Amino acid sequence: MSPDPVESIPANISDTRRIKFFIENGTKKVRSYAGYADVDSIDHKQQKKNHLFYWFFESQTCSPHVPAEQQQDLITKTPLVIWLNGGPGASSLLGLFLENGPLSIADDAAGTVSVTSTTWNQEAHVVYWDQPIGTGYSYSDKPEEYVQDEDTLSHMFWQALQEFFRLHPEYAKCPLYVCGESYAGKYVPAIALEIDKQNGANTDALHLNLKGVAVGNGWIKPELSLRVLIDYAYTTGFVGMDQKESLEVSYTEFRKVLAGGDMKEANRLGNALVDRTVAYGGNFDVYDVRRWDDLPMGALSAYLNSPAVKASLRLPASATWQTADDKGKVTEKLVDDNMADASGLYAQLVGKNYKTLLYTGNFDTACGYRSTEEILDDLMKQRGEQAEWRGAPRLIWTQAQGDPKGFVRNVGNLTQVAIPDSGHQVPAFQPEICREMLYNWLFDRPFTGYDPERTSEQPPVAAGPRSV
Repeated sequence: MSPDPVESIPANISDTRRIKFFIENGTKKVRSYAGYADVDSIDHKQQKKNHLFYWFFESQTCSPHVPAEQQQDLITKTPLVIWLNGGPGASSLLGLFLENGPLSIADDAAGTVSVTSTTWNQEAHVVYWDQPIGTGYSYSDKPEEYVQDEDTLSHMFWQALQEFFRLHPEYAKCPLYVCGESYAGKYVPAIALEIDKQNGANTDALHLNLKGVAVGNGWIKPELSLRVLIDYAYTTGFVGMDQKESLEVSYTEFRKVLAGGDMKEANRLGNALVDRTVAYGGNFDVYDVRRWDDLPMGALSAYLNSPAVKASLRLPASATWQTADDKGKVTEKLVDDNMADASGLYAQLVGKNYKTLLYTGNFDTACGYRSTEEILDDLMKQRGEQAEWRGAPRLIWTQAQGDPKGFVRNVGNLTQVAIPDSGHQVPAFQPEICREMLYNWLFDRPFTGYDPERTSEQPPVAAGPRSV
């Protein structure tokens, strides 16, 4: 790996203006790094390498003009958030430019890029990773290697983290949080458990200061999510009773195949079930039942594939940025993983006392609130804590005027947040609320509101709000 500072980037595809990451005209900017972490071939028998792309932004609480060694205590105590989009095959730069990053791209032909005010790196270091191989800018030497299971994926990512922290040791001891959304509901816990495993091994590897995981609208237990999808579409009037019954017949067939272990066929049947449900409803957006189209990517592909952007990120001219949602080579190779149940991984993380946050936007039909609710209820049942979990206050987290920001439940190291008026990509739909949620969780700040079970009417916030 080579020195990787990002000094500026184009503010549009044609590179007629630049966004500079340093003090200019009194405006504070930020340290940013981008590049590849190079890891060995999967079978270790070949000389080729796999190259995972990252883009790092230091917390704005740190000064980009003070040497790291002169503010090491501040840097070290600041949380470092890893962000992963899902897909499979979705680049995490979607998260950077469309959801929670310090940059945003407009939905225009020019690909106008601007600095955002709701970025997650206001108080935390954030690094966006394109993974697994074949996602975003990440690639492997020929012949191409694609991961086929979470074990291989998580070990490759752990290797990439080792390379990143060797290049940037000033961040190696930061409290580390692995976060993501959608299919990252599988990636995140697998990676966290691999970090935990490697931390416990007697090796010369860097010990990573893993503290917790956060997942938004996670694709965790597909069998459950598909059942909920049918119910949600029926409840909201997108399918009729006869169509619902037909879908339920297909769902029963899917479950039988899944139980029999034919993951490829289960994947085909599961995807067909989603397609039929959406088609019955006039092709509503599965990620937001209020819409007919997913969030627009705009000119992001043209922007990230422009020579000026690649030069700014110190990438080879041959680099190609690509993204996909549950299609393409990345998805095809993970066919045995797609419909597998990953909920047991969260039970392991909670059992190991890692902070765990699962949050959901309430208009997502693909992997929204109800599936997360049932997954957590079952998890706590397995731990013998179901009664405590169900009996815990479900706080109405309020805005200043009293309207709900969300609904929060917490027991021990497990936190659940449901956010209204949001689809699948919560940081995009509710950026300020989502960032506040993250910071409350990271820094143990209270979710201020009230418990409706313990008051006869909604109290003013100033009249004694409760918090968890």
